[in-house]
Amino acid sequence: MSLAKLFALIQYPVPHHLLSRLVGRLAECRQPALKNTLVRAFIRRFGVDMAEATEPDPTAYATFNDFFTRALKDDARPIGEGVASPADGRLSQFGAIEAGQLLQAKGHRFSAEALLGGDTEAATRYLGGSFATIYLSPSDYHRVHMPLSGTLTEMVYVPGRLFSVNAATTEHVPGLFARNERLVCHFDTEHGPMAMVLVGAMIVAAIETVWAGQITPLPHGEVQRIRFDTPVRLEKGQEMGRFKLGSTVVMAFAEPVTFADRLDPGVKVQMGESLGPARPS
Repeated sequence: MSLAKLFALIQYPVPHHLLSRLVGRLAECRQPALKNTLVRAFIRRFGVDMAEATEPDPTAYATFNDFFTRALKDDARPIGEGVASPADGRLSQFGAIEAGQLLQAKGHRFSAEALLGGDTEAATRYLGGSFATIYLSPSDYHRVHMPLSGTLTEMVYVPGRLFSVNAATTEHVPGLFARNERLVCHFDTEHGPMAMVLVGAMIVAAIETVWAGQITPLPHGEVQRIRFDTPVRLEKGQEMGRFKLGSTVVMAFAEPVTFADRLDPGVKVQMGESLGPARPS
C-alpha cells in the first residue's frame, strides 16, 4: 500500500470537525508570544513572501488567522482577460463537465448535483459547461476573488466531512469535494450562470464571505439555502471570500470556457491570472 493511500485511509476515523475547531481556537489566540512564534515558524516552513503583503511586519497581525488571510498590495496580482483565477494555488483539474460529471483525479469523477448539495435543477444549468478546481496550499494567499463579474443569487451551506484536500487524498477518497463541508455560491454573469464552491478541509477553521462574514461552521447538520432578494454585485477581481487555513475552490460555468493551451493539471496559478476566454451566453 502506498503512503498516499495510507494517509487517505487513516483520515476516515479521525474526528475531523473536533480537530479543526481546536486548531481554529489556536489560530485565534491573541497572546503575542505564542501568536508570533506560530507566525514566524509558518513563514520559515513555507517560505511566505511578506514583501507583497499590505502589512509586511509579521508581528503586526493580531492573530495567526489575521496573518494567514493577510491582504496583498494593490499591484501584487494584476487581473487578466477572460476568466481570471480566483486564488493562488494549483489548477488541479479543469475541462468540460461531461454527462454532469466533473473530474476529481485520475480514475475519480463526481457529479455536479452532489457538489451543489443535491440540487438537480441547479446541476442542469451546467450540463455541457466547464469547470476548474484550484487547490490552495498553506503557503498560498488565502483570499478568494471573482473570476468574472457577477450578481449573487443564492448561497447554500452543505454539511459534510473535513478530509484533507491535498493531492494524496484527492487521488484516494472518491467524491471528495462532494463529501466535504462546503459553501456553494451561485452567480449570474454576462457569460451565464456560475457557481463558486468553497470546499472545507481538515483544520480549516472557517469559511468567510464578504457579504455575510463567517459562515462555517454552522451548528445544524443540514443543507441551508439563503436567497438574495437585494442583489449582491461583485466585480471581476473583487474579493468574495476567504479560508481560515487553506482549502479548495471549485468553479462551474454554464457556458464552455476555452482554457489556455499553456495550462496543465497541477500547474501553479496566481489570483487574477487569465485561465482563458469565456463565451458570452
